[in-house]
Amino acid sequence: MSTLSPGLRPAPVRPAHPDARAATASPEPRQGWFGRVAARLTPADRSVLWLYLLTRISLWITAHFARWLFPAQSDAREAAPVLAPFQRWDANHYLNIARDGYFPAGAGPWTSGWDNREAFFPGYPVLLRAVHTVVPDWTAAGLLISFVAGAVAVVALARMARAYLPEGAAGHRTALLFLLSPCAVFLAAGYTEALFLAFALPAWLAAMKHRWAAAAVLTTLGTTVRVSGLFLAAAVALLFLLSARAGGGWRAAGWTLLPVLPPAAYSWYLHTHTGDWMAWKHAQERGWYRTFHTPWEAWANTWAGAFGGTQTTGYALMFQAELAAMLVGLALVAVLLRRRRRPEAVYVALSLWALGTSYWYTSIPRATLLWWPLWIGLAALSLRRPWFRTAYLCVAAPVTTLVALTFLTGRWAG
Repeated sequence: MSTLSPGLRPAPVRPAHPDARAATASPEPRQGWFGRVAARLTPADRSVLWLYLLTRISLWITAHFARWLFPAQSDAREAAPVLAPFQRWDANHYLNIARDGYFPAGAGPWTSGWDNREAFFPGYPVLLRAVHTVVPDWTAAGLLISFVAGAVAVVALARMARAYLPEGAAGHRTALLFLLSPCAVFLAAGYTEALFLAFALPAWLAAMKHRWAAAAVLTTLGTTVRVSGLFLAAAVALLFLLSARAGGGWRAAGWTLLPVLPPAAYSWYLHTHTGDWMAWKHAQERGWYRTFHTPWEAWANTWAGAFGGTQTTGYALMFQAELAAMLVGLALVAVLLRRRRRPEAVYVALSLWALGTSYWYTSIPRATLLWWPLWIGLAALSLRRPWFRTAYLCVAAPVTTLVALTFLTGRWAG
């Protein structure tokens, strides 16, 4: 029996003559993968992608001027190569891993001057090596990965914002605040932030729809890229638990364990070469002062670096930014708990715990890029308080530009 009411039944359609059908029918064009992807984009998605492209162009213009206006040597007569501004710090570690592997020619932690490259998870270097087979320049290959991954991430973030917020402009506004955030330059460089978000944000979207298998697979891909993937896995597992307790069923529980496999496999690989199951963690301790300290010790040490006169002004400013980012993160967790967004609160809190229990804070401003509840929350505030958008852009514009210049000119870490 039809479920349509009589007033909603479709009108009967008289079959056309076979010759008429043959004359009017036209074969459907065959679409490649790009066409299929484009067909899945809504007008709102395309608007966000235009915004993404415009901010990439702006950043590339900044990089072009940076290599001419701020050369490494004050008496330089030629600018650095076009891609040189992006080949900095962690990008070099990933390049070395992709090109030479983790333990080239038997070198390792036992070698004098070792670069502690095992601190970096293998997902990004493996992809970089694969893309390099098509793009000969290593830096260009890394930038291409970040460019494509960033596009995926920003579309997913905008869709997530539209799911959380009722306002029609929520997606575009969230993308705007995110792409103009202080550390947005790292989304374009050969770093892991864009790639991780390209997995993490669709994973969370899938989890919101209770598509647990897809969420688990995407989260597993995220754990190949960053240890932050484990924080995401914990949040997805808690979301599943809350759903199951509310009547969603327990059949998909096994999927929540899948994201543990890549870190376990990587630890096993490192153990076979170093005899140390936690070699990646110990490499972080040697190279980046990530030995465990209580949160109050880490705060005190960072405060001393920021205001104690023990560091040069550039480093002191970086430590001040670390303190500010920590305060933002703590406030975010408090708001999420108050609004009973416990899975999201767990995700951000685990990130803060990992970054806030070292000798001093390192990379917390960069980590704000991974806190999607922050950008959605700021977008919600700006939509309900129009003055906030103006205030945010007036503050973010110079800060974002200065951070980009600091990175692109090689002054980010000394």
